[in-house]
Amino acid sequence: MMRQYELVERVQKYDPKANEALLNRAYVYAMKAHGHQKRASGDPYFSHPLEVAAILTDLKLDDATVATALLHDVIEDTDATRAEIDQLFGPEIGALVDGLTKIKRLDLVSKQTEQAENFRKLLIAISTDIRVLLVKLADRLHNMRTLEHMKPGSRQRISEETLDIYAPLAGRMGMQAIRDELEDHAFRWLHPDAYKAVTDKLAELRAKNEGLVEEIEGALKAKLVEAGIDASVSGREKKPYSIWRKMTNKQISLEQLSDIYAFRLTAKDIADCYRALGVAHTTWRAVPGRFKDYISTPKQNNYQSIHTTVVGPRHQRVELQIRTHLMHQVAEYGVAAHSLYKDMTKGAIAAGSMTSLDDKEHGPYVWLRRMVETLLEGSNPEEFLEHTKLELFQDQVFCFTPKGRLIALPRGATPLDFAYAVHTDVGNAAVGAYVNGRHVPIDTRLRNGDEVEIRTSKGHVPPAAWESLCVTGRAQSAIRRAAREAVRRQYVELGRRLASAAFDAARVAYSDDAVKRVLSKFSQKSIDELLAAVARGELAAGDVLKAVAPEAVQAAATQSVLENPLKGWLDLTKVSGLRVRAPAPGAPTGQLSSAIALKGLKDDVPVIFEEGGAVPGDRIVGVLEPGTGIRIFQIHSPQLQAYEHQRWIDMSWDIDPEKQERFPARLSVTAPNRPGTLAAIADVIGGAEGNIDNLKMIRRASDFTELRIEVEVFDLAHLNRIIAGLRQTDIVSKVERVFE
Repeated sequence: MMRQYELVERVQKYDPKANEALLNRAYVYAMKAHGHQKRASGDPYFSHPLEVAAILTDLKLDDATVATALLHDVIEDTDATRAEIDQLFGPEIGALVDGLTKIKRLDLVSKQTEQAENFRKLLIAISTDIRVLLVKLADRLHNMRTLEHMKPGSRQRISEETLDIYAPLAGRMGMQAIRDELEDHAFRWLHPDAYKAVTDKLAELRAKNEGLVEEIEGALKAKLVEAGIDASVSGREKKPYSIWRKMTNKQISLEQLSDIYAFRLTAKDIADCYRALGVAHTTWRAVPGRFKDYISTPKQNNYQSIHTTVVGPRHQRVELQIRTHLMHQVAEYGVAAHSLYKDMTKGAIAAGSMTSLDDKEHGPYVWLRRMVETLLEGSNPEEFLEHTKLELFQDQVFCFTPKGRLIALPRGATPLDFAYAVHTDVGNAAVGAYVNGRHVPIDTRLRNGDEVEIRTSKGHVPPAAWESLCVTGRAQSAIRRAAREAVRRQYVELGRRLASAAFDAARVAYSDDAVKRVLSKFSQKSIDELLAAVARGELAAGDVLKAVAPEAVQAAATQSVLENPLKGWLDLTKVSGLRVRAPAPGAPTGQLSSAIALKGLKDDVPVIFEEGGAVPGDRIVGVLEPGTGIRIFQIHSPQLQAYEHQRWIDMSWDIDPEKQERFPARLSVTAPNRPGTLAAIADVIGGAEGNIDNLKMIRRASDFTELRIEVEVFDLAHLNRIIAGLRQTDIVSKVERVFE
């Protein structure tokens, strides 16, 4: 076990200004707090926080982070308190330790909601201070190194958790060295047979290709020296988990996997990187399709390097990674790279500010901030976790806005994902997309280098179905949130109309202010919640009226007893408690007293048209279904029989002539079975400006065919013109409107 002075010396070796007294206090306090506690291995428990601190010294982190590592378990596992930590070590370290304490054990096997919520806590704590993540990853790394002492069930759970969350999270933060080790430890315990098979095969290849790595290193160095390029070369064998993952993804054997050796060329500057690339490609044959330039286009975690594969000595495929020394530090240690901290104050580190690298559009903090924004906007914890896992595991594509802004997206992303990556408002208003100047469907898969232009429309609300067209959690959450908000507004507006109709029937003027005064009677927090409850059928509009104006309700009841009902009024108790005036003879269809106005398909009232549809000009009735909204039926629809005992609402049309919308209707057409029939029918409908939405052959005989055609029309007069046009043709023998 590392001694106190050894730890201090390790920190002072890279940070001579480190607070020695702080480190000594933390060492002694943690040792006393954990006392005689033991780990599963039988070692003193204090050895664990000490090893975590040692890992962080390898990353050259500041004294506060190292002290936090020593103390990270004291609040959770001992009698120590947050107040005591604040008093002895200051509020900065107290907040770090508290942030780690709040992150309870994740459980992938069960308690899915608890796991998701804990992950939310983790990201919130990380976004507050990135050092929480660094300590947490070091903690997990040491636990994985000593996992053999745990029970088999615990090993399985912890390894799954590591592979699902911690390893990809380390990768997203650019900490590749830690990610590799976490993955290999988890691989060893989750797939022991595969792990042994891969390691045994690698040992065979190592013996077979003895001296190959040194030979390639020597050849590369000689060529670089010859070209006058000062660069170091190091070769390595790829990690077992990396090899196994490629074998699994590509469905190939280890013998078929050609590039199991990777060589890193580290140059002094970017110009030498590209010169070294030229040397490699002129010396050996490059493998087509295996070149990637992450220097000019960095990954989202700030990773920069040139990747290429060449056929080197002994006809061996060799992967080359070419980068500068600074790029190498960032590639290995990510946000923990010492070079990122050296010019920063501790306050800046705590705030998560990462010099100029954090200002890039695709830096690791951009991803982290977006994740935190998503969870703070109220998305479901389980959904948030699933979306985050998707983004953690997916490779990236890089696309550009018309102005040249770079947008990094997961592979398989669509223009919708791109729109939401630019800004949530852009995504919500998106109505079309142009990729490389061509108009494309909104679900087109984007490729590297695509230039994407998003067309927007004010007031547009993304359909809920668009969620399935996206792969990013940001886009999916935003669409779901917009859909929820649209539905909420719809129910509020419907509730207001229902309440207004009830008030009008009682000759009482409706006002939101009057309704606000009775919110407490219904245990509602706001008028919107009350009105939405009315719309959902949870609260009767009549009850709201009674609470607001009980005297008016009593007077109306007394009056109805003393007087005969007015001519033309029907007392329909199932119509939401309202009396509905029947249309007078010759009155325009749909003009009903106390009816709710239907403004169209895109109105802010939750409306669903039943099969067969209804069009402006039809006499219509609505059925209020709790939690669904209003189902609209044409008054003659046979489907109404199924809703005979439910609440009906008379509806009227209120169509804006300046904004014509199409409505669904269904026709049954019988025509001779001969060539050109379908074309003639389509020609008539198209000539009348109707739109065929769907067509089905119901019955086909040798002489006649019965067709079911779903059309979209502006109103009843428009539909009648189409029907008349079809009847006038000699090719149609029968046409009628149907509602089933």
